[in-house]
Amino acid sequence: MQDQQPNQLNIEISEEIAEGSYANLAIITHSHAEFVMDFVNVMPGTPKSKVKSRIIFTPMHAKRFMKALIDNIEKYETINGSIKDLEQIEIPMHFGGPTAQA
Repeated sequence: MQDQQPNQLNIEISEEIAEGSYANLAIITHSHAEFVMDFVNVMPGTPKSKVKSRIIFTPMHAKRFMKALIDNIEKYETINGSIKDLEQIEIPMHFGGPTAQA
């Protein structure tokens, strides 16, 4: 039996969840009581996409998540260099999919 310190949280993850889901779009909405983050995988040339995951936060936990993400991005950039902002990257309108023809 492993020694567990008091107040230590034991977190388990299933194989399915551990595989993760790829998302290249996040849609964030909020009410007075919660923040809702929908993660979507938008595929090139596909007019319809499905939400792959939805996370619902209290406002306090949303702010804690934001601070943790900022901290992790700063650590990443310290090691790997600056992440280019989306405004700095020129995205072609066809997004890699077939060109529309009439």
